[in-house]
Amino acid sequence: MTQPGTSLDDALAAKIEPFDSFWEAPDDVEAGFNRFATFYRHNYLRYLPADRNSRILVISCGPGYFVSLLKNEGYTRVTGIDSFPEKVEYARKRGLDCRVARAFGFLAASTDAYDAIIAEQELNHLTKDEILRFLALCREKLAEGGTLLVHAINGAHPIVGSESRWGNFDHYNAWTHYSLQQVMEHGGFRDVEVFPLNLYVFYRNPLNYVALLWDAVTRGLFLFSFKMVGKSNKLFSKKIGAVGRKRGRT
Repeated sequence: MTQPGTSLDDALAAKIEPFDSFWEAPDDVEAGFNRFATFYRHNYLRYLPADRNSRILVISCGPGYFVSLLKNEGYTRVTGIDSFPEKVEYARKRGLDCRVARAFGFLAASTDAYDAIIAEQELNHLTKDEILRFLALCREKLAEGGTLLVHAINGAHPIVGSESRWGNFDHYNAWTHYSLQQVMEHGGFRDVEVFPLNLYVFYRNPLNYVALLWDAVTRGLFLFSFKMVGKSNKLFSKKIGAVGRKRGRT
């Protein structure tokens, strides 16, 4: 059953690829379960609570990639939401607790206190005002000490940063290490850590080693170039993630 969205859900700026759905699944949706499990295990799993009884909400869960990984890792209280019924149907066929719901409406109506909230879709599908409202809602619905995990395109990448920002009609911003930490702390989160996302874990052919070498070489070149113009940015992955904790009152 689809839960109603709030007026804010209906007023979101994104018109083609809304934030509350997952848009990165491959054409072969089933094959994505193994590929994204590798990606999430490598990049995200260490930031989640160790307690397998933690209550976790996955927003924009799509066909249930992250929910499936968490279930396989032993987490027993994981819920996913996505606004597209046909995507959620994949998850349900796998016995995953995924529901059709709009992100803002679900969060506003939820009476649960989550130990972790994960946004599986990039923040850049929201405008600045929408991001601030989203962070406030997440903080409100987290238990004390709870974790928020988000990710976004990295505007500091000299080669693909600009293309990633402007290459999608529903991308409204790009981020750097500084700006992502800035908005998380402004949203009341503490112990914020911004980190690079390793996308090369998706691939398993020998050319991947060439790509890894190229990435290391260009990263060194970017670091040097930025320093030469007085910039301190150190993250040059295509995408970056951030984790923050709810601690006390702000």
